Amino acid sequence: MPSEKILESKKELVSKLSEKLKNASAGVLVDYKGIDVATDTKLRKELREAGVDYFVVKNTMLRFATKEVGYDFDEVLNGTTALAVSSEDQMAAARILVKYSEELKGAALSVKAGFMDGEVIDVATVTAIAKIPSKEVLVAQMLSSLNAPIANLAVVLNQIAEKSADVA
Repeated sequence: MPSEKILESKKELVSKLSEKLKNASAGVLVDYKGIDVATDTKLRKELREAGVDYFVVKNTMLRFATKEVGYDFDEVLNGTTALAVSSEDQMAAARILVKYSEELKGAALSVKAGFMDGEVIDVATVTAIAKIPSKEVLVAQMLSSLNAPIANLAVVLNQIAEKSADVA
């Protein structure tokens, strides 16, 4: 039986972890087995710059924390597990981790599952979310599509004006 001090520290860890999960808008669980140090450092830097918390967590501690929050990850909590959570950009963690998983061909880093808006999502959904362009790209595409008819109208009016000037 573990000592009272160790048990309290584990309870505190689970409490902090469950609080992180509650405050996160989205998160992704990955298996990081076999990733080299250089790639891991690059991955962590990119996640940090995107405002994503990324850390390795024991499956047992994560199991207790997810039960408190209401998530069920029992099927995927085996092997090595790292958790990436974001409270701001819901797609940042998925986008970066899926990109690295595809670059490494899933051999060193593979997505296990995720959560978004209080719901557990599977690997296919995490991958689909990662493929959605960023908010800035979507806004630019929208503005471009709104601007196209006006630009075309300006070209047509200019051609009519030039034709009228040639006739006169």
